[in-house]
Amino acid sequence: MTSPQTPMLILLPVDGSPTALRAVQHAIALRDRGLALRVLLVNVQPPPTLYEVVLAPDAERLDAVRAAAGADLLAPAEALLREAGIAFDSEVLGGEPAPTLLDRIETAGTEWVIVGARGAGESGERHATPGPVAMALLQHAPVPVAVVHDAEPGPAED
Repeated sequence: MTSPQTPMLILLPVDGSPTALRAVQHAIALRDRGLALRVLLVNVQPPPTLYEVVLAPDAERLDAVRAAAGADLLAPAEALLREAGIAFDSEVLGGEPAPTLLDRIETAGTEWVIVGARGAGESGERHATPGPVAMALLQHAPVPVAVVHDAEPGPAED
């Protein structure tokens, strides 16, 4: 159990999607309401395709490209947390997103996950069923999971 003085470790998967940034904003709002937290931002890069392996058979080069791509996707979330003054760590991991995140939840000692409802490249209406990664986290994570949808459209300005 987390005491009021001990920050809760929240895992925030970030994939460059608008809902991933909404999840970060949700964490910031929770801190603004008094929740002591620290954040682990995680980007999961998929395994290399056969085409990538054939074109760049050097595993170190593929890893460097994936690390750079993940860092680029993490940058906006890092900027939001930095601006809000929230402590965070960032990681770029490789593998299939859902199993990799589930493993990291356990190994990091995460107490809560906040995830966007739909990731990059997924389509769906607001309030639609969560995407496959969010659904896997909801079904299998050993900790509570909050799913954040896109922002409500605001009223039209005159």
